[in-house]
Amino acid sequence: MSVALTSSTATKAVAAVNGYHTNGNATSNDPSIERVQIIDDEKRFTSDLTPQIERWGLQNAGFDYDIVAVFGSQSTGKSTLLNRLCGTNFDVMDETRRQQTTKGIWMCRGKGMNVMVMDVEGTDGRERGEDQDFERKSALFSLASSEVLIVNLWEHQVGLYQGANMGLLKTVFEVNLGLFGKKSADGRSQRTLLLFVIRDHIGTTPLANLQATLTADMNKIWGSLSKPPELNDRQLSDYFDLSFAALPHKILVPDKFEAGVQDLRKRFTDKSREDYVFKPMYHKRIPADGVAFYMENIWEQVQSNKDLDLPTQQELLAQFRCDEIATVALSEFNEQAKPQRKPIESGKVVEGLGNMMRSWKAGALARYDRDASRYHQGVYKRKRADLISVIDSTISPLFLGQLKNLHKACLVSFKKEMVDGMRGDSYDFAEIVKTARTRCEKRFLEGAKEASLEDTDWSYEEEFTLLSEEVKNVADQCRKDETKKMVNVIERNFKRNISEPVDLYLNKATPDMWDKVLKAFRETLEKAESSYLTKAKSFSCTDEENATALSTLRKRAWLALRSKIDEQTSDAAFLAKLRTHFEELFRYDEHGVPRVWKPEDDIDGAFKKAKDRTLELIPLYSKISPIEPSLAYTLPSETSDSLSAEADDFDFPSTLLIFSETKAVDLTNRFRKDADAYYVEAKRSTVATMAQIPYWMYGVLVVLGWNEAMVVLFNPLYFAMLLVLLASSWFIVQMGLVGPVFQVLRTVGNEIQRQVSNRLREHFSEAALAQPVRTQPIEDQLENDEIKQEVRVKRERF
Repeated sequence: MSVALTSSTATKAVAAVNGYHTNGNATSNDPSIERVQIIDDEKRFTSDLTPQIERWGLQNAGFDYDIVAVFGSQSTGKSTLLNRLCGTNFDVMDETRRQQTTKGIWMCRGKGMNVMVMDVEGTDGRERGEDQDFERKSALFSLASSEVLIVNLWEHQVGLYQGANMGLLKTVFEVNLGLFGKKSADGRSQRTLLLFVIRDHIGTTPLANLQATLTADMNKIWGSLSKPPELNDRQLSDYFDLSFAALPHKILVPDKFEAGVQDLRKRFTDKSREDYVFKPMYHKRIPADGVAFYMENIWEQVQSNKDLDLPTQQELLAQFRCDEIATVALSEFNEQAKPQRKPIESGKVVEGLGNMMRSWKAGALARYDRDASRYHQGVYKRKRADLISVIDSTISPLFLGQLKNLHKACLVSFKKEMVDGMRGDSYDFAEIVKTARTRCEKRFLEGAKEASLEDTDWSYEEEFTLLSEEVKNVADQCRKDETKKMVNVIERNFKRNISEPVDLYLNKATPDMWDKVLKAFRETLEKAESSYLTKAKSFSCTDEENATALSTLRKRAWLALRSKIDEQTSDAAFLAKLRTHFEELFRYDEHGVPRVWKPEDDIDGAFKKAKDRTLELIPLYSKISPIEPSLAYTLPSETSDSLSAEADDFDFPSTLLIFSETKAVDLTNRFRKDADAYYVEAKRSTVATMAQIPYWMYGVLVVLGWNEAMVVLFNPLYFAMLLVLLASSWFIVQMGLVGPVFQVLRTVGNEIQRQVSNRLREHFSEAALAQPVRTQPIEDQLENDEIKQEVRVKRERF
């Protein structure tokens, strides 16, 4: 730290001692006895102590030096005593004026001695008045840093509490015990010699009695100290040794005074004396080159200790009254703020909260200022700052709650505006997001700024950042949802558009069947992708999002195509296709005319040809393999790669396979059973043509039914019924119901004819089968054993 010296003290700092004078001052240019103010009256530690120690010649003294300080009331001759004892050149008081001489703490080297002498500002001076802060701190600093502390006091002060500075000593001892009372690294407690120098001793009271009084007072003070728990059993003798000396009156008996001083000086210089004061046990064991740093650290600890900051009576009164006034003001403030806490806690945004808080705060401070400003200004300002801090901490939750409620309300409003804006088929998503976000952030900022108080460090930036992030997340989620919805709509349209071409091409088994299917797939997919890209522009989708969505669309499109193919190639559907194809080849000729098999027809050749050509369809349907090279290249390179990027478990080449070899064999066997049934039916029809109804049977029916016809004509009842039928027929003709009636009759007649024909055919077939037509049974001509057995069963049943 730098030291600011007054003009008067600065000129005296370079003074030196050359000899004794009546006032104790001396002049010399000897740098060994220059003095330095180590702590000024503004409590700042000097940075000149280290160079001064070097000028004193003590830089390399090691432990061969000592430190002594003086403590006592102002104007008791402390500086004069030090000048006489140690040959220093401290300023002394002008006895005609009785005013403060030493300000702060000064240090000088003793003449002819390796002793650093500290002259400490006196206590109980009128210049500082009730401000005892420096007195306590300077006393504690002197006690902690010196080996010998001279306590300078008048004889008449012995036995007094304040006059002998016992209250100050108690405070200093108590703080010193807490700060420096622990044992050092070598296990010993630091000891200090307290040398009580009793001034103006006239001899009426023996020194022994004065010594006993002071010793008793010191032990009493020590017993009343508030000690740390670990030092509760420590005694005064564990830290301090007490020594006593008396000096006659300086003015009345100057010769005796000078003799007493010289005798006392020998205790500082003669190491052979038993009462030599600088004993090794008192040394702080700090090398001389480290004294400045050591003292500066002690002063920093003393300065930062709050136990020394004891208030004056005026400050105590101000503290008491200011606390009362602040409590009343704070109570009124709390009553005003209480009604708004519940709405905030329930999640509501209180309109005009900032203005209300400003009004509450201004009212509380005005009430405090009106009643408390008359008291001690330092306490008043400190307590006002405390009141402001309490008020701010009280309404800070309201501010934070308002921000959170604003956050939620703005986010809900943003979501609602997004939902309302996306209703309908045509909308600009990017514009909706921009508009909604601008309104949301504007509303939050207006509310947050209104709720902020100007003289606080409150900030809404963090909450605003969180809101912006959540708004962005909601917008991104809406965009993703809308993108998925759009992809789903495009997928449904794709399925609807691809369904009919796939049904058409797969129902007509041609060599280029897969080319047609894949061409239709590619064209439909291109339209779907174009539709997506057109709509995606309004969503402000990134290229990566578009790539992902298109990849998903391609995958779903291909899976939709494959699902439709699987639907058309299921076992039942595919066997139906095979049966239909086989039936067209076997039961119809090349002109599409149904065949009526006759015994002379080559049923076996037609059956084999139709069956072989039908079985050729199974390899065609078993795998998606277009003939056109461009189609075969496009799908694996574009579709499969994009799909594999979407899902690692999607294997595009495996989706090209419709039937496995095992499945193809199973379908082949099942189709052959159905084809053999058609073959048996064809063979059976040739037998049926050989057992048709003879034409003469119709003439027999006419002859046998003649009598019944005559009965109807000549019977009145039957005839009346015939007339009713004729009238009904006329009515039907007039009403235009002939067509519908004939349709009904035709249907009924066809059903009757079918039933009659089947019964007659069965009847005559049994007679025909009784006589073998061929030498070899039909079933023996079949190759399949299961079909043979089925035919035998049917023949036995017939």
